[in-house]
Amino acid sequence: MSLVPDDFVPPQPVSTDQFRLALLGPEHNESDYAAWTTSMHFIRSLPGWGTSSWPKPMTIEENLRDCESHLTRSSAGNDFAYTVLLPDREEVVGCVYFKPTSPPQPDAVAVRSWVTAEHADLDEPLYEVVTRWLADDWPWSVVEYDPR
Repeated sequence: MSLVPDDFVPPQPVSTDQFRLALLGPEHNESDYAAWTTSMHFIRSLPGWGTSSWPKPMTIEENLRDCESHLTRSSAGNDFAYTVLLPDREEVVGCVYFKPTSPPQPDAVAVRSWVTAEHADLDEPLYEVVTRWLADDWPWSVVEYDPR
């Protein structure tokens, strides 16, 4: 089931002077893997992640399949995964996920984001930018996103 209306065209990912978003895909595998595997404990401490089964140990090959799966689902509109990159290089410092609510509700989205421990200072700015982006450019009237 699509998370967005069939005729909805996802907006361009946002960019700031601190970070930029891009659809998560296989080209981010190595940097994504390095980012979350070095910050697992920190990620679990962030709002929305305390009861999650992720992050969990996996191989870089499993992470590649996960990145490919995220891109496939984003392309189909079933959910969306954006990597958070530094503005001047292809270094992954976090991710943002738009998924169906549980239980699924029409016109609603569940959002989670994480940043690495090294870039903890980006957590609040990321939350603020994504919250604005959702309100301005996405079709949902109900957004579940744990405040910072």
